Amino acid sequence: MARVLYSARAEAQLSALLSQIALAASPEIAARYVDAILEKCESLSTFPMRGTARDDLYPGLRVFGFRRRVSIAFEAYGETVNIAGVFYGGQDIEGAFGE
Repeated sequence: MARVLYSARAEAQLSALLSQIALAASPEIAARYVDAILEKCESLSTFPMRGTARDDLYPGLRVFGFRRRVSIAFEAYGETVNIAGVFYGGQDIEGAFGE
């Protein structure tokens, strides 16, 4: 079983999403939504090679969707999965990794 780690970018994106949803809806709804995203990320520990390869953006990068509004970008290598970013509502993945 692979270990799932979160980049500083992914942690900041999750925190911002939590705040955004809490303001728009409620803290409880925000917490449930972000917890569901985290659960999906953690599921990569058992099957880390899912999603679409995006080597065009970054070698080894993979992306998969969650509930039509979230794209989770990650790298899987050895016994580690690194969540590189959590992009919500059409945020620019290409721009983020094209830096």
